[in-house]
Amino acid sequence: MTTSVKEKPGNLRVELTSFIGRRHEITEARRLQSTSRLVTLTGIGGVGKTRLSLRVAEDSRRAFADGVWFVALGDLHDPALLPETVAAALGLPDRPGRSVSRLLIDHLSTKQTLLVLDNCEHVLGAVAELAQTLLRACPDLQILATSREVLGVDGEQVMRVPPLAVPDTRQVPSLEAMANCEAVALFVARAMACLPDFALTETNCAAVAGICGRLDGLPLAIELAAVRIRAMTAEQILQRLTDRYQLLTVGSRVAPTRQQTLRSCVDWSYELCTAREQQLWAWLSVFAGGFELDAAEGICPEELVNGDFLDVVSSLVDKSILAREQVGEVVRLGMSEAIRDYGREKLHASGDLPQAQRRHLAWYEQLVERAESEWIGPRQTDWIARLDREQSNLRDALAFSLTDAVVGTDPDVNARIANALFMFWSCRGLLAEARRWMGRSLTSSDAMKAEERVEMLYCDGVLAGMQGQLGEASARAEQCCSLAAQLGDAESLEIGNYARGYRALFSGDLAAAVEPLQTAIASAGASSATGADRGPSASRIGRQLGGLLGLAIASGLSGDEKTADACHEQVLAITTPREESFFRAYSSWTLGLTALRTGDTDRATTVTELALRLIRKVNDPVMTGWCLESLAWIATHEGEPTRAAVLMGAAETLSRTVGSTSATLPYLLAHHEECERLALDALGARAYGEAFRTGTAMSLDEAVAYALGDRCITQDRTTRVAPVLTPRETEVAHLVAAGHSNKMIASMLVISPRTAQGHVEHVLSKLGFTSRTQIAAWIAENQLDRTP
Repeated sequence: MTTSVKEKPGNLRVELTSFIGRRHEITEARRLQSTSRLVTLTGIGGVGKTRLSLRVAEDSRRAFADGVWFVALGDLHDPALLPETVAAALGLPDRPGRSVSRLLIDHLSTKQTLLVLDNCEHVLGAVAELAQTLLRACPDLQILATSREVLGVDGEQVMRVPPLAVPDTRQVPSLEAMANCEAVALFVARAMACLPDFALTETNCAAVAGICGRLDGLPLAIELAAVRIRAMTAEQILQRLTDRYQLLTVGSRVAPTRQQTLRSCVDWSYELCTAREQQLWAWLSVFAGGFELDAAEGICPEELVNGDFLDVVSSLVDKSILAREQVGEVVRLGMSEAIRDYGREKLHASGDLPQAQRRHLAWYEQLVERAESEWIGPRQTDWIARLDREQSNLRDALAFSLTDAVVGTDPDVNARIANALFMFWSCRGLLAEARRWMGRSLTSSDAMKAEERVEMLYCDGVLAGMQGQLGEASARAEQCCSLAAQLGDAESLEIGNYARGYRALFSGDLAAAVEPLQTAIASAGASSATGADRGPSASRIGRQLGGLLGLAIASGLSGDEKTADACHEQVLAITTPREESFFRAYSSWTLGLTALRTGDTDRATTVTELALRLIRKVNDPVMTGWCLESLAWIATHEGEPTRAAVLMGAAETLSRTVGSTSATLPYLLAHHEECERLALDALGARAYGEAFRTGTAMSLDEAVAYALGDRCITQDRTTRVAPVLTPRETEVAHLVAAGHSNKMIASMLVISPRTAQGHVEHVLSKLGFTSRTQIAAWIAENQLDRTP
């Protein structure tokens, strides 16, 4: 007679709350069990190792004829009593005169048994020794252990248990997407247990997502937060999570003491660390969003870095205080927010926080200056990737550099960092963020060195122009030129001329842009030719290249192809030996504009596609969008209106993402409007809308593949597009087509003007249109009823 799972021996407890998610982790743990007799689940306290081990053990029961036995070690304080604790869990009687270890071996040597050893970290040595002894003597025994630190036994397979997946709070989460998120599902389940009427709604959806994100998907923290739903709304819980240790203090009274509050859980981990590990934990809490070893060595005091620094770091990884992440060829280390906050408290209590922040700031200033100095070179893509990884730390450093404690001693440090990051921010499309930091810097420090201010005014003006903020771009250029004239030195005057040239470019005055740009470029060339000191700085070379690009656009679009080509050759002469991609891509794009103006679409296609391939190396969304737009213009000239509409849609999506426009310079707007008009005339509003929406739905990689001919698209011409609009939006679309203003629509539908405006914007967005005229044409062509 076959024994059922329920009849098999063992002592697994019945769980009183539902088990949420963890399919991947369960599968992986079972896989590791099939390859090793010792599997250890590791992870930070509160991540759910115990619950996961119980679920894996329950799912494994069929494989163990002699049962699955759970041994709780959390309350064991004397490692010498470990064998007795295991024996008691197995229900073995005491036999005077015999060692308990021998008793365990005799009992388990002939049995198919799974032992679950839970919470081993504080008796690690004893557990490792006993596990090794039992596994050698008992061929059919398997052990599943949970520990914040690996056991270090031969043959051990380790699985790190990650936090639960959390929603992306950078976007407004939908209810459907939230339902599939493990962290949210856990919060909702535990909140409903406390308050049966609780439900996830459109109203509280974003707050619940924010809670789970702030708590890093840590199950214990999420459960403790969900308990608060008895007295608070989700929005109130999120607001109060600034002090998570104070808020998350009400847990299960029957849970182990260390798991009843988040603080006690982290206290337990802290007490298991050596004094050196505790000190390093505190110092490393100054980082935000992870760090690499060179940064850790750079900010920690000498006494911490000397000697066995790497061993201490490794120990913190083993203890699950630090999380290890492989990013390409690089290893990054990081802490959960709960662990980081705890370490920051210890750092503050020791009086070392200000020193740690100053060292953090100094190290990241050196990092960005190294990045700037090597930007125009073969390591350009490496530096972009590094600065991408360090954005959280850079933001912290910039914020700290604006505090009174720093401004009073070094008013230029913020400006030096921001100016050094100009090219990085530009190529990553972080225009709004860059301008926010520069704006704060320009207004917060009157003591900033004039030379730094001149450069920042120039940078901010260029960024404003890229955003299409022409008034602000012009104002910054005026301020830059005025200050440069006061200083009077060659480099400042050079920067002022670049600012004048770009102001003219952005305002659409091509002729006025030529003279100041030529003057600045000649000054830079003269400086380089003298060979004074160590030659021009990297930032000065970057401005020279930018000036050449601006001059190429101004001259090429004015009909001076010879000057435009000469500028391109100069850019290549500087960048090609250095194996640089960013400026070469921009130069190829400008060359494409000149070729398109002369009607040479073959050359325009070749050089624009080259620009697109080069810019993909540095993943610049701004230039990628400009290249897609240029290829759309070429497509209309070559009689491919569908391709043009798709590319216009893709370019529109990218420009919205970075807060720029797909046709930044005024005289390029005519190309944009002509392309849109020709494609609309050729396709009709309905087909144009379909193709445009296809482009807007593409990811960046998909759009580039399509532009380069690596991806084809198919469109169902028989599919009606009306159902993409709600009944109300269809009604609004008809009123727009009838020529009514938003104010009139609001009056006719008895809604507020703001709501009417929102409906119109939704219609434009859904249909992929940019004007009310397109809506009218679409309504007429589709002959839609007012209700779809």
